[in-house]
Amino acid sequence: MKDRSQQQGITQALAAFAVQQDAQDIPQEVMAVMRLSLLDWIVVGCAGRDEPVAASVRALARDEGGAAQAHALGMAQRVPARMAALVNGTVSHALDYDDTHFAHIGHPSVAVVPAALAMAERIGASGPEFQAAALIGCEASVRVGLWLGRGHYQAGFHQTATAGAFGAGLAAGRLLRLDPAQMADVLGLLATRASGLKSQFGSMAKPFNAGIAAANGVEAALLVHYGLQPRRDALEVAQGFGVTHHGAADHAALDGLGTDWHFDRVSHKFHACCHGLHAALEALKSLGAVRPDAVARIRVSTHPRWLSVCNITSPTTGLQSKFSYAQVMAMHLLGHDTARLDSYTDALCADTGVAALRQRVEVTGDDTIPETASRVTLVLDDGSDCRAEHDLAHALPLEQRRAKVLAKAESLLGEDRVACLSALIGDGAAPGLIGAALI
Repeated sequence: MKDRSQQQGITQALAAFAVQQDAQDIPQEVMAVMRLSLLDWIVVGCAGRDEPVAASVRALARDEGGAAQAHALGMAQRVPARMAALVNGTVSHALDYDDTHFAHIGHPSVAVVPAALAMAERIGASGPEFQAAALIGCEASVRVGLWLGRGHYQAGFHQTATAGAFGAGLAAGRLLRLDPAQMADVLGLLATRASGLKSQFGSMAKPFNAGIAAANGVEAALLVHYGLQPRRDALEVAQGFGVTHHGAADHAALDGLGTDWHFDRVSHKFHACCHGLHAALEALKSLGAVRPDAVARIRVSTHPRWLSVCNITSPTTGLQSKFSYAQVMAMHLLGHDTARLDSYTDALCADTGVAALRQRVEVTGDDTIPETASRVTLVLDDGSDCRAEHDLAHALPLEQRRAKVLAKAESLLGEDRVACLSALIGDGAAPGLIGAALI
């Protein structure tokens, strides 16, 4: 598929990509990463089924009822596709343990996979059709995020929810077999529907952002399927989504669309907190065992962009602790496993030892450091110091990545269940079987 960046606007290019991309032309290694993300998505979703926000969205689903079209995490009965997408998107992001793409700082899978799975179950699509639609939607969400640019994110919009909604709509529309004009309508309708704010970080509304992205995608695709005709170019027109949401309209985001895939550069999480904290944690981890009482200062240098994302200095809740350099640095030094879900609690935030060590953490922004990297310096009581850097952009080889994702999955759900899920995904099982695994 030739590069469309010089020929079409983003609406036309993405609509054509979502309809015309031949699944047979997708590189095997790219699809292999999508399958890893699918496994990771199911695992973190199942692990988050008991989170308070999960109970809230399930209660809404039970109250509303409706057609039994798709499975939702933790629910025995099937629910309408749009509601399944809302529940699954929200619950799978509840632990903040899902994949991240740093090209636009968004979580592709939690917005797109729930929409693709709900629609695939609704229409009875095959497993390979579902997986291809999920990948194409995830790729599209990254491209929209790049088109919007960093100004969109810095202004306070949550790319997972905004860019993610467009990817979710294209995935759902592909499964509905919409034509390019209808796909453009899906994007136009989502331009008036996509939403999500970073101000919700550290609260239950943060994962809800992922849920509304998935649900918006399903809703837009179905409404267009039923004949709703919005302004087709509302994503990029004057007073459209891009302009009103601080978008840069960077058409370089479309370069290589369909041939040069971005999704396989996604990062999987191995700490159960905001991905902006991971480079610092990895750097600290590389310094080896250090006695906490010997540490006078913990200096973290990071890209300034993260200071407005995950630098809560005095968290009081488990959710807030997932967005706090000070908390996770103290946790690691005191031996609390940052990969474990039960490490992020209100009680640990209030722990006097953690609170005291937290006061020794200094976080500074340095725009010479890449967004994917951090530098950590431990200043010891004797005046000496030790330092380390880590950059998440240094991608792991596929087999090493697979091993780490499987180890994470097994720690959350157990070896036998993960083996079963891996087999279902690898065999291209019907979406109904994948959905049933969410119960």
